[in-house]
Formats: sequence, C-alpha cells, structure tokens
Amino acid sequence: MRCVIARYPFELTKDGVLALMAGVTPEPVTGDSVTIGRRRYPVMQVGAVITRQDRRDFTGGEVTRAMARLGFTCHSGTEAVPRPAPGARSALDAAAELFGHTGPRDA
Repeated sequence: MRCVIARYPFELTKDGVLALMAGVTPEPVTGDSVTIGRRRYPVMQVGAVITRQDRRDFTGGEVTRAMARLGFTCHSGTEAVPRPAPGARSALDAAAELFGHTGPRDA
C-alpha cells in the first residue's frame, strides 16, 4: 500500500511492518498506540522504525492512518490503559522491602 508520511511516499505492506518491528522492544505507551503482533507500540516509535526518520518529522495521525489502512489495531491515547491489580506490589515497593523500609515511600 502506498502512503505518505512526512511528505515522503512509502510502499508499506503488513508483512513488511511485521518484519521491521520484529525484535523491537516496545517503549512505554503514554498516548496513541498500535498493536503489532502481540505487542502494543506507541505510534511515534512505529513511525520512527518504519520510516527511519526523526520523530519530529511526522505526526502520530499520519502513522495511525497508515497502520489502520494496513489492518493493524490502533488505540487512542484516551483509552483506558491496563492497571496493576489492587494490592499488587510495584518493583519499587519490593526493592524497598528488601532494604528493610516498610513505611510510606514519601516519608
């Protein structure tokens, strides 16, 4: 599929995007994201990988449109992000406990 991202034409295929994103560790999702394979990536990370351009050169909307046209599931930044189960300890809490700190973290 031909698409334009940051005023440059790209010929993208679903298999091509899957191949480019294979082995790429997803960054933390804070806004719009796209599910590629079994992983959820920020759209700006996907755009940087598939275009090899600086993230300031394109918008998330351009990448989201291209990924949606290819058949990937796109998520808006306003969707609920999965949260840890109530009562689950964070890594910081576990580390503090190892050092003998049992009180509130801000104290």
